[in-house]
Amino acid sequence: MDPVDLPLPVVRRPSAPGDEVDVHALERDLRSRVDGEVRFDTGTCAAYSTDGSNYRQVPLGVVLPRTVEAAVEAVAVCREHGAPLLSRGGGTSLAGECCNTAVVVDWSKYCNRLLSVDPANRRCVVEPGIVLDDLNRQLAAYGLQYGPRPSTHANCTIGGMIGNNSCGSTAQAYGKVVDNLHRLEVLTYDGVRMWVGRTGDGERERLAGAEGREAELYRGLVALRDRYAGPVRERFPDIPRRVSGYNLDSLLPEHGFDIAGLLTGSESTLVTVLRAELELVPVPEHTALVVLGYEDICKAADHVPAVLEHEPAALEGVDHQLIHFQQEKHLNPEALKELPDGRAYLMVQFTSDTREGVEAKARALIDAKPDDVDHTWYDDEQHVHELWLVRESGLGATAHVPGKPDTWEGWEDSAVPVDRLGDYLRDLKRLYEEFDYGHPSVYGHFGHGCVHTRIPFDLESEDGVGRMRAFVEKAADLVVSYGGSLSGEHGDGQSRGELLVKMFGAELIEGFERLKGLFDPGNRMNPGKIVLPYRLDENLRLGADHLPWEPETVFAFPHDDGKFSRAAARCVGVGKCRSSEGGVMCPSYRATREEEHSTRGRARLLFEMVRNDSPIPDGWRSRAVHDALDLCLACKGCKTDCPVNVDMATYKAEFLHHHYKGRPRPLAHYSMGWLPAVARVVARAPRTVNALTSVPWVARTAKALGGVAPERDVPVFAEQRFTDWWRERGGPRGDGHRGEVVVWPDTFTDHFHPAVGRAAVEVLEAAGFRVKVPDAAVCCGLTWISTGQLTVSKRVLGHTLDVLRADLRRGTPVVGLEPSCTAVFRSDAAELLPKDPDVGRLREQTRTLAELLVERAGDWRPPAVDARAVVQRHCHQYAVMGFDAERELLERAGVDADVLDAGCCGLAGNFGFEKGHYEVSMACAEAGLLPAVRAADDATLVLADGFSCRTQVEQAGTGRTPLHLAEVLAAALRGRDADPERPSAPGPRALLPLLPLGVAGLAGASLAVRAVLRRSRPARRR
Repeated sequence: MDPVDLPLPVVRRPSAPGDEVDVHALERDLRSRVDGEVRFDTGTCAAYSTDGSNYRQVPLGVVLPRTVEAAVEAVAVCREHGAPLLSRGGGTSLAGECCNTAVVVDWSKYCNRLLSVDPANRRCVVEPGIVLDDLNRQLAAYGLQYGPRPSTHANCTIGGMIGNNSCGSTAQAYGKVVDNLHRLEVLTYDGVRMWVGRTGDGERERLAGAEGREAELYRGLVALRDRYAGPVRERFPDIPRRVSGYNLDSLLPEHGFDIAGLLTGSESTLVTVLRAELELVPVPEHTALVVLGYEDICKAADHVPAVLEHEPAALEGVDHQLIHFQQEKHLNPEALKELPDGRAYLMVQFTSDTREGVEAKARALIDAKPDDVDHTWYDDEQHVHELWLVRESGLGATAHVPGKPDTWEGWEDSAVPVDRLGDYLRDLKRLYEEFDYGHPSVYGHFGHGCVHTRIPFDLESEDGVGRMRAFVEKAADLVVSYGGSLSGEHGDGQSRGELLVKMFGAELIEGFERLKGLFDPGNRMNPGKIVLPYRLDENLRLGADHLPWEPETVFAFPHDDGKFSRAAARCVGVGKCRSSEGGVMCPSYRATREEEHSTRGRARLLFEMVRNDSPIPDGWRSRAVHDALDLCLACKGCKTDCPVNVDMATYKAEFLHHHYKGRPRPLAHYSMGWLPAVARVVARAPRTVNALTSVPWVARTAKALGGVAPERDVPVFAEQRFTDWWRERGGPRGDGHRGEVVVWPDTFTDHFHPAVGRAAVEVLEAAGFRVKVPDAAVCCGLTWISTGQLTVSKRVLGHTLDVLRADLRRGTPVVGLEPSCTAVFRSDAAELLPKDPDVGRLREQTRTLAELLVERAGDWRPPAVDARAVVQRHCHQYAVMGFDAERELLERAGVDADVLDAGCCGLAGNFGFEKGHYEVSMACAEAGLLPAVRAADDATLVLADGFSCRTQVEQAGTGRTPLHLAEVLAAALRGRDADPERPSAPGPRALLPLLPLGVAGLAGASLAVRAVLRRSRPARRR
């Protein structure tokens, strides 16, 4: 080895780049030369200031290249300005490797293509921004998949997986990313672009013997291999989950001088990955999952070597704490019922080409298990999927547990030899006790000895941060004493970078520094991570100096100790809101693929808004936060889908309340926020209003004055309201042997679709209930809540409680027909009026139609419908009430229901009607709902209990008019087909004879508006 070829170690430590980079010139040049979106605004920088870790560093700016070539040009501009650079995929990293004071290149929006597939050789070429689940969906047509599958598979990108050397549960069968790569196309900071992979002796000699920078890199790598081969063989742990450090072992002869392998797991500190050629595996034909129950997690770990003799495809461990936390948070309730007896579990998956083969493997394990170990096993897709959700919910389930201290990363990813796993867990638990951290949950990839946990570190005081550091240092010594790795799949980043010397020793750390010096001598690639790292207790997202602003709020935020700052800090960055399929969260991200328009991105901005020393200094008046929240549909999907139950709809309402306090509001806040009052005015002369809005120029003017999207049709008002029909009907009918119920006359049912209310009365009376409808004008306040007019909404809700108080105290159920209004009673009301003595009764006694029939009329047999149906769940019902009762009632009625898992309809109350939201609204609908409706034949019913969902389908030109469940059941009671009864506009000709009525209606309108305004004013003190 020629000493001249041994690269010099990098010596330039991270500094404050803002002091050495002309940021304005950098932004100017990026904008002029890069085909992509270049963003240096405070909102974007705030959204990208952290990942899934404990760390926070505000970037210089963000670039979203439209092509790989645009990304290459962005690197060139950064090089010319000496700007630090960081590539980012899903941004879910847990060690701080995806945040830095640098130019962040986000590949996920545009550079997400599957470029080619070679089925014969089981390979494909991809761009780095493609999401793993999206890739595997495209590969399914070939019967192939990419093997490694982290728990964030729905939103993690291939580029991020390469950067972290990701694994997941399937690594038991397929290995880490480093084991599933053929080649990488990479770009160094100084501009060398090349494809790299395994390199034979002849090819290596040819490349190293040439001239230029690429040859210099190869000569340096040969020198590093020769110099450090001995220490690598001596100090690198011989375990399947050694992810810490650089992969110098990939340069050894037994690994084929694999430069792609060397660069995998380098966390954007060495090169920028431009494309990847991946090695694929067949999709298993059959799968079975055996779950074994043990007395405790340590004994479960002791049994892992015996289970491994059966060659499982995945082997995961879960402790009783994780199960308990999921029970507390109502996560995966059906799956938890399927677990065997025990306080700790091993989840053992087998695969085979035949059902007989997979069954034989499962039975062999069951026959060999100890007698005191209980078990369950499943080989159907539904149960296997449900049980895997228990394991994949680990991070979210262990964060923000009600009544428990907040838990954090920091020692969440250690790995040890499998045969020592049980003893390691016992020592780790003793370490928890020594530092008074209680009994954190432990779980993970036990088949590879990898342990995940979240620990209740105090990260907001000097003593707490110091104790965290002392714990992590001791834990590092512990894992090294077991011959393990500090990281088993999450990488080193900042949280483990400075501890690597404990694991590898000073000699190999010098080797890492030389490798960094070879590829990035100026330390411009993600500086401060892995090599010459920041301290593990600096750049903390919280820290001893974290003194957030504590604003007064209208909502009570009971789950966050009444503090908006805690609500804003709830997001843990797991990024589930960036998935493209399944659930509801987050429709605006799915439509835009923008970080700022994800639940996580908005949560980041709100956190920055209340944080001291923040790029968002103007509090509730922040335009950046307003713009991020503007495309929030307030669907409440995140309230359920988010692992830590971020409730962005509530945060948005709170923000809008303060943002516009004392200032003019958008026109839509008056026209749609005050819709209940407007509807009462229109009820004086609905036919006149309908005729007027059928005149094109009148409709255009009305929509412009109301801030309504010009593409939208003005909904038609019913000529007879539901409440008017009820009064004319003369009260309840039937024997009412099941007791009395209040049918809630929400604005949408009352004024637009009264047939829904009439049908509900018919069904309830047929089922044996005595129906009553409030005599007074009432409202839940939803439209004022969603537009952030919370003072008015509290007044309206207070009036509603006064009207219902006697019924509530008698225990009378309240039946909601419109899911969004029902959700207000079940959720928002208690947070707006926490001191009202009857608000809890309202929450407990409010039921959907199906819930009431299932719970209180279990012996009633609904009429036979015997039809197929496409069913769209309203997002608020999905998030707050659930849909189980509706499924059961539909099944009882003989409806073959396809309940769509298609996300939000996109209309979402006022959102889709507001000017500027139409494109996003329709993009949400086209993501699943509208294609499903178009695909349904004429004999298939289209069901949607939500007025917004029905309106979106009607106005999308599908030719279908969706029905409410009540309408379907009522039609069956009458022995008829379910035909929707909807109001229609009379046309402009109807205006002439109705002109006198219109004048009278306008006179009454002023009286109605004055009445509503009086009720919204604060009561005068006497």
